[in-house]
Amino acid sequence: MKINETQRLGAINNYRRNNEQRPEQMNKKQKKDEIQISAEAKELLTQQTQGNDAAREAKLQELKQSVSAGTYRVDAGKLAERILPFLK
Repeated sequence: MKINETQRLGAINNYRRNNEQRPEQMNKKQKKDEIQISAEAKELLTQQTQGNDAAREAKLQELKQSVSAGTYRVDAGKLAERILPFLK
C-alpha cells in the first residue's frame, strides 16, 4: 500500500508555480485604449448638430403652443404602433 504518491505532489506544485507567477504579471502597466477624433470630424459633428437644433427647436415651439392652447391631440394608432414592439 502506497500512502504518498510522488506524482500527485508534482501536480499540486505546478498549480502553485502558476499562482506565484501571476502577481509579477499584474505589476506590469497595461496600456489604456485611446481614441483621437480629427478636427474635420469635430467640425462635421458641430455642423450636423447645428442644423438639427434649428428644426428641433421650431418643432418644440410648435408643440408647446399647441399644448398650451389645448389643441394638441395624440394619434392613438401611431402611439399603439410605437408601444407594440416593447410589449412583445
